Amino acid sequence: MVNELALPGWLKAWMERLQRYHYLWPIVSFASGVISFFLVTRQQSLGGFLAVALLGTWVLLIGENVWSSLRQHRAKSRLPRLVATFVTQLTHQETLCFCLPFILVTTAWGTGQALFAVILVGCALLSVIDPLYFKLAERVRWLYFAFHGLCAFVLILVSAPLLLHVTTGQSFLMATLAVPILSLPSLMTLFQGRGVLDWLAMIGLAVALSGAAWMGRTWIPPATLWITSSALSPAFNRAERAPMGNIALTNTALKSNGLYAYTSVHAPRGLNETIYHVWRHDGREVDRIKLTIRGTGADGYRAWSHKLHFPADSTGRWQVDVMTATGQRIGVIRFDVNNDASSAERADGEQRHTPGIGWLNTD
Repeated sequence: MVNELALPGWLKAWMERLQRYHYLWPIVSFASGVISFFLVTRQQSLGGFLAVALLGTWVLLIGENVWSSLRQHRAKSRLPRLVATFVTQLTHQETLCFCLPFILVTTAWGTGQALFAVILVGCALLSVIDPLYFKLAERVRWLYFAFHGLCAFVLILVSAPLLLHVTTGQSFLMATLAVPILSLPSLMTLFQGRGVLDWLAMIGLAVALSGAAWMGRTWIPPATLWITSSALSPAFNRAERAPMGNIALTNTALKSNGLYAYTSVHAPRGLNETIYHVWRHDGREVDRIKLTIRGTGADGYRAWSHKLHFPADSTGRWQVDVMTATGQRIGVIRFDVNNDASSAERADGEQRHTPGIGWLNTD
């Protein structure tokens, strides 16, 4: 039987005092996340320090979990479960609330990414509701481990491009590779490591989770890339990098003039990233145009593609998916083409802000 460490009186008093006001912590955490978002978009070095602090918290948490798992057979080898769960809860709340503004802004809401964003919002709410959170921590350890791994995964997605200036694809690969490592302490608790089969099952589950994350990357927002505005136009002013002109989106007009798709993409300073404009007609890919964006300040990096060759019959539903090199969708432009100029949509060069969480849009 493992005895738990007796807490010093001063630590007990501090814990009791903190638990009285624990309901304020989620509010403070989410506020710090929103502030971090503005700091990152305006002055990224300050936002980066906050990400470093969160990563440091994760290191401490993992160290405590490893210590408890390796020494669980010894008396007085671990902190009381309530204390460990409470500290973990605070870490989960801070991580989710820090990352949530980035995920909400970068989510393409008309796609499967909305499901991931909703799941993350649900996780944030779960971390706030004490009865549910502690029941999960005590009774459903495998799900608690999944919750723990998801927090680590999202934190790396958000913080790696800001701190290391790696591309979105590289940060996603780092996150998927980190999931097995960051999850091992929780898996050790889940499987107890009693024998070879337990160890093999533990490693296999960790690798499977990493593979599942990679396979589902199209459902996960790019975290630090988003479209601030977009436009369709028949012409383009390359000197000013601005769309211009006005035509009806008819079959004849597109075959004669072609069409420009313009996107202003926000990226962290110092980041160079390859993206693609993927043109689709009635769901079928007909063109994939490679573009390179560079991290900018408040104004997004202006990128555009020009499609000249439209099919003989181009009527129907069109969309331009803005994708990362690894297949994460940054945003989408949709339009319809028909043969009646009087009722057809128009490509007028007007730059329209992307629908989404407008109160977090800093541009």
